[in-house]
Amino acid sequence: MLAGMSDAQQMKFETATARPGAFRGPFSEIWRYLCTAYLKLAGWKIEGDWPREMPKMVLIAAPHTSNWDGVNMLAAAGFYRVPLKWMGKKELTTGPFGPIVKWLGCVPVDRKGGTDLVAQMAAAFAAVPRMVLAIPPEGTRAAVNEWKTGFYHIARAAGAPLVMSVLDYGTKTIRLSGALVPSGDYDADLAVIMTHYEGAQGLRGGRFRDKRAKAER
Repeated sequence: MLAGMSDAQQMKFETATARPGAFRGPFSEIWRYLCTAYLKLAGWKIEGDWPREMPKMVLIAAPHTSNWDGVNMLAAAGFYRVPLKWMGKKELTTGPFGPIVKWLGCVPVDRKGGTDLVAQMAAAFAAVPRMVLAIPPEGTRAAVNEWKTGFYHIARAAGAPLVMSVLDYGTKTIRLSGALVPSGDYDADLAVIMTHYEGAQGLRGGRFRDKRAKAER
């Protein structure tokens, strides 16, 4: 349980400022400079202070409608001095380029039948002192009516808060707006989460469904 937050408690972040995470060394600062330059040249604004008191989290990355979303999220992570993690097939981390893929943030998972993805990610969280795992809950760039529920179950199993990251192409704003400790009541928690995404527009206009999603049956 996160200090200062109880079950189903929401924490709203200050969005008038955009304070980054802790200093991580000279290379991180060079990368932050490059990412900041890219974001400014591309016309992006960053809102929301990085929650330094949260060493582990599942970062909800939405709306997700384009491959550019990943580029912009990585740039935002660089701005915040955060090593972003993402899930990928374990085959990506084998072979000559495997170490590079892991360095880029891939957390290998076995997607073969019978494997429990949630349990794998909970174990990955437990094995390290810090992890920021970015998950696009839509699960695809195509139009969807419902979010997939994996992001929620992973956070619940790992005992990690959900942090709402909003990639709004309508206002060219990348915003960290708040956090939520999942209570186990998916529908109730999702209703709170979706308030952070009201009005947000993906790059492919109209694809993001700004509505209350339902749990997968």
